[in-house]
Amino acid sequence: MRKVVITGMGAVTPIGNNVADMWDSMIHGRHGIDEITHFDTSDIPIKLAAEVKGYDASEYMSKKDMNRYDPYTVFGIGAASQAADSSKIIGNVDPERIGVYFSSGIGGLTTLEKAERALLKDGPQKVSPFAVPAMIANSAAALIAIKYNCLGSCLSVSTACASSAHAIGEAYRAIKDGYMDAAIAGGADAVINPIGAASFNACRALTKSTEPDRASIPFDAERNGFVIGEGGGAVVLEEYEHAKQRGAKIYAEICGYGTTCDAFHITHPAPDANGAARAVKQAVQECGIDTEYIYINAHGTSTKLNDELETLAIKKALGKSAARKAIVSSTKSMTGHLLGGAGAVEAVVSVMALREGIIPPTIGYKVKDDKCDLDICPNIVRKAKVELALSNSFGFGGHNACLAFKKCPGENM
Repeated sequence: MRKVVITGMGAVTPIGNNVADMWDSMIHGRHGIDEITHFDTSDIPIKLAAEVKGYDASEYMSKKDMNRYDPYTVFGIGAASQAADSSKIIGNVDPERIGVYFSSGIGGLTTLEKAERALLKDGPQKVSPFAVPAMIANSAAALIAIKYNCLGSCLSVSTACASSAHAIGEAYRAIKDGYMDAAIAGGADAVINPIGAASFNACRALTKSTEPDRASIPFDAERNGFVIGEGGGAVVLEEYEHAKQRGAKIYAEICGYGTTCDAFHITHPAPDANGAARAVKQAVQECGIDTEYIYINAHGTSTKLNDELETLAIKKALGKSAARKAIVSSTKSMTGHLLGGAGAVEAVVSVMALREGIIPPTIGYKVKDDKCDLDICPNIVRKAKVELALSNSFGFGGHNACLAFKKCPGENM
């Protein structure tokens, strides 16, 4: 059986535009939530978001392409470039044996909005010829493949907020099953715009809080919706023997992947949490690790239903005793919800927690909810032994994913 390891990571987030800066913010409990600056919020009750700040995309792409393509693609290419460059995979693998699995939950919504404004104001002749290439959900995947001459499978999996977790999981299976030797995998989203905010507000998913410190408060009894974030994350996955032979730095082994569907409702998670529980259980069983030293990076959106039902899912998957021993945290308390980019960013966070033995906290927590009664590492970072790290991602439509990671003993970590 082929093992799959992580040899590169990248992130562009509201709390740091690379992995090191993001991680430093997390372990110091700093969030990136503030008043929206991307558009005028006078006509909408949503006032807060987690925007990417100070990001210089010219490090990763031409200024011409920065202007042509949607912000989600610009964020995604940055994260993917960081992962590819840190791994040194390019030039050390047959181009036909490396793929790109890079996703977006929504795609180029900012581009769509811009095209609509041009159409209504000045007519169809003013719509950019790059509108379609920029708004489609596979543009980031395509441009990453073009940049690095990745000639293997190039796919964009769109499963709402589970999109980038599924991208990583499917890339893992493709390498494990021998179809490729490596892949750049992850995802990004950028929908902090009038259409995005109005649409999520209309389905009552967003918080209307005006207090940045009490806006994204997963597992807190006073939680009332998520905070829109933007950005993306990426990893380079590589077959273990291939990585070992070229002397690559190995961050962790990806050892399990669970994917299920609730088949229940287009937005609401199933009330029995069985679909989410099966995804977690599948990932844990594939790893074959018997340990009580588990860290779970929760989906933890700060919505009433998600946090309650994710707690139930973890209990069903691990058993109540093991679930209570696990340390759980939601880093969306700091990043906000990056939608299709969340799973990849949180996979990176899970690997960092595994490597460093440090659990990033669930910040902003004040009021206990008896239905969310796991150890959520409230407010303060914690040092802990971690032998298995799990990353949960659940999306509208009942799409569930869980990624599992463990250390790769004796390797260059």
